[in-house]
Amino acid sequence: MEPVSDQFMQFHPIHGTNVQLDHSGTQATRVESFANGVCFSRYPLKPGEIFLIEIEEKELGWCGHLRVGLTARDPRSLEAVPEYSIPNLTDLGDSWIFAITRNHNKIIEDAGVIEPRQGELAGGRRLGRGEEDVAGDQGDEGAVNNMKPKAFFTDTHLYIENVRIPRDKLVGRSRPGRYSHILDDLYKTNALPPTARRSRIGVLYAPKGEGLADMHIVINGEDMGASAKGISTVRPIYAVVDVFAATKCVRIVQVEYGFSSLQTLCRKAIQKHIVHRMAIDWLELPEALKHYCKYE
Repeated sequence: MEPVSDQFMQFHPIHGTNVQLDHSGTQATRVESFANGVCFSRYPLKPGEIFLIEIEEKELGWCGHLRVGLTARDPRSLEAVPEYSIPNLTDLGDSWIFAITRNHNKIIEDAGVIEPRQGELAGGRRLGRGEEDVAGDQGDEGAVNNMKPKAFFTDTHLYIENVRIPRDKLVGRSRPGRYSHILDDLYKTNALPPTARRSRIGVLYAPKGEGLADMHIVINGEDMGASAKGISTVRPIYAVVDVFAATKCVRIVQVEYGFSSLQTLCRKAIQKHIVHRMAIDWLELPEALKHYCKYE
């Protein structure tokens, strides 16, 4: 299943008190302190639709990093946006949010099951983090699937259960410079810390049938596994991004589903014939097209 998305991704006008959005609603900056940086997607996500952001700016001196997840609570229904996504928003129920760390973001399963509070949507098995994936209840077949080599450089799509997402925009890119070709490869193989500048982090829910879904977090094109299972999709599901502590500014990256735009097709054709994207400066092309190929 490949999601069909015709909506331009933006942040919701309702957000934490320390957040400032740009004029397009696609960049969120925490202007002071380390908290009150909770943001939401402007519209509910469709099944399999990824809400993808890039870390634009960091701020030294704080402990902690970006937090992302999903919520079944309409931002308009909140009396006030919580100061923290964890634990304030999650304690309200119907919200599944994880802190992105420098090292351990892979998911391992726990046998425990979260009991829904009164009035809370059922579902959401609690899952833990670990250095390696485990097969869980998938048996030998699941273990074999986890041992498959990652094909970051050749796969055109990322497959998560029955969802297919174009990989083109999922991987972060370094700032232009002498060593940008080396850094780009590190992003592609997810060798850099996921909290680094220019890392791209996305969240989505993959339908499982019977009105339930699993939440997945994607870091630089790699699926971290099901962060929460059995999420009810009866109510609309919004993305949550907490611009917390050392993460100061993030921007939304638009993902194209279905037919690519002419601009994207031109970029792909050009990139097939150059060693690295920064080599495009040597080509006789319009400056706007050069900029798009290098940065987008």
